[in-house]
Amino acid sequence: MDSGAAHDQLGMKLEEFLRYLEFERRASGHTVAAYRRDLASLAGFLRERAGGAARVEDIDKLTLRTWMAGEARRLKSVSVARRLAAVRSFMTFLEQRGNLRANPARQIKVPRLRRPLPMFLSAAAADALMAAPQAAPAEVPTPQSLRDTLALELLYGAGLRVSELALLNLEDVSLARREIRVVGKGNKERLVPLGGAAARASERYLERRSELAHPKSSYLDPQALLVSARGKRLSVRWIQRFTARYGLSAVGRPDLHPHALRHSCATHMLEGGADLRLIQEFLGHSSLSTTERYTHLSLDKLLGVYDRSHPLAQRTRAKKAAKSSDDQHG
Repeated sequence: MDSGAAHDQLGMKLEEFLRYLEFERRASGHTVAAYRRDLASLAGFLRERAGGAARVEDIDKLTLRTWMAGEARRLKSVSVARRLAAVRSFMTFLEQRGNLRANPARQIKVPRLRRPLPMFLSAAAADALMAAPQAAPAEVPTPQSLRDTLALELLYGAGLRVSELALLNLEDVSLARREIRVVGKGNKERLVPLGGAAARASERYLERRSELAHPKSSYLDPQALLVSARGKRLSVRWIQRFTARYGLSAVGRPDLHPHALRHSCATHMLEGGADLRLIQEFLGHSSLSTTERYTHLSLDKLLGVYDRSHPLAQRTRAKKAAKSSDDQHG
């Protein structure tokens, strides 16, 4: 096989895999783009090493280890693990289709990573944040403040991902049934109940939404639930920016991001006694292990309850108190 054919062979297989992710696995555009970036790194390494021509068969255990070592020198460990996971998926795809006799990626373990606990707010801080958009001393709330209130209520009260919030359409909201239809990761749909606060925020915003039409052209997106002052659908980036702005003004957290409100929702539900399976369905997690992360956030509260109520903890406190008294009078 000549240099050009080899180059085309690798690129063709990569594109075939990405099409499989998009159309058969129904992965999101963001996921497909991430896989493309990660696999492009390996492809570039292979082509440079081979002097411009590379084949799928050129990938062996030693090659993967050499590539990973180079990536580890310039990337964080979590990024290296993500890139290896993408390569493993690609090679499994090739193996299943008979394009690869042996899968060298199976021989390399993904490094165990200690995932940091997600940021979350206390219940009091969440309440302050929800009130932030209408904290200005205006007699009548503006359409923008009503929109922002609804956005925050859906991020926290309904536990939506920011991408899910940005994609919500008017037809997805049913005030009569008090629920919203959400399209999550992998284009999976779920119904999420609207709590009382979110339902009221929806009613108040929808009454004034038409005032957000473009001041000159009168354009107003006919589908989008949340729109800007020019009538266009709010972007994910826009929602991230205003969440940080309200985070700073309400709770002194300029680093607050929309996913922290989703984390807060799950944590507060767990602390309120909700079952993990219920929370999993509510948030649209495909794996219970993802939901179980929130059990760590409630550990301090659990320890506090243990110290106050468990007989063994009470006995331990009594012994410590007695020892302290003996030391003072010793």
